[in-house]
Amino acid sequence: MRLLRALGLLVLTGGVAGASLVTDVQALVAARQLPLAVNEVRATQARSGGSAELAAAISWLARGALGERQVAQADAYASEARTMALRLLGVRNLDSDPWLPTALGAAIEVHAGVLAMQGKTNEALAYLRQELKAWGMTSLLERIQKNINLLTLQGKPAPQLEGFNLASLKGRPVLLFFWAHWCPDCKAEAPILAAIRDHFAKQGLAVVGPTRLYGYAAGGEPAAPAAEKQYIEQIRQRFYAPLEGMPTPISAANFQAYGASTTPTLVLVDRAGLVRDYHPGAMSVPELLAKVQELVR
Repeated sequence: MRLLRALGLLVLTGGVAGASLVTDVQALVAARQLPLAVNEVRATQARSGGSAELAAAISWLARGALGERQVAQADAYASEARTMALRLLGVRNLDSDPWLPTALGAAIEVHAGVLAMQGKTNEALAYLRQELKAWGMTSLLERIQKNINLLTLQGKPAPQLEGFNLASLKGRPVLLFFWAHWCPDCKAEAPILAAIRDHFAKQGLAVVGPTRLYGYAAGGEPAAPAAEKQYIEQIRQRFYAPLEGMPTPISAANFQAYGASTTPTLVLVDRAGLVRDYHPGAMSVPELLAKVQELVR
């Protein structure tokens, strides 16, 4: 309990900055105000018709409805977002518009989630693998793989890491912490992970922090790989100092294999090298502490 209280003091909270249809809808969905989100989307649609941002906003309605377990409505919103996104995409590259991957990725994610929620896991996996073939050369690769991993990875051998020999830690419990230099939630998680690592040091807990290049550095300025690696090191020293000594392999392949489209992504690997928990996004302190306690037994 003492560790839990101490870790609770390290949790940081923040809000969504900026004003746009998507951020408004996202905030309403997070506040469980789905009818208000629907009203805002439909009012915008009536004024301006279809747009990539509108498709992305509708995809957030799909996520909100799925979270409320409104399965049929979630699938309907997902289908609407997908249809609108593909119509707007035409022959363009998917990543030429920042909203189109959001819309299409969420539509794929929600439809797979609906199938899984209905107990149709094999159908969900077949659908996701089909979409991975279709969109695997775009930014959706990691997101689709994430959803495949959510259905399949637990209990399976942890994929090997490029740039770090994960097998060298066999016999020890391992926490993989996928982070990004631009990610505020990752920075907030760092002191929590450091405290947990220190607390369970006698049980051999190891923390490995894979990251990757994104093509930009401070302020979103484009950066060549060498410059971005220097920037990553600056960020690591400034915000991740409590995790000193944490191996930090830099590789897009690791993010693809683990489907780390969400940062942070936390993966718990047992002493036999099997994945025991796969969690896109930050964990609450009590949840993470309970998972690690179970892992190190």
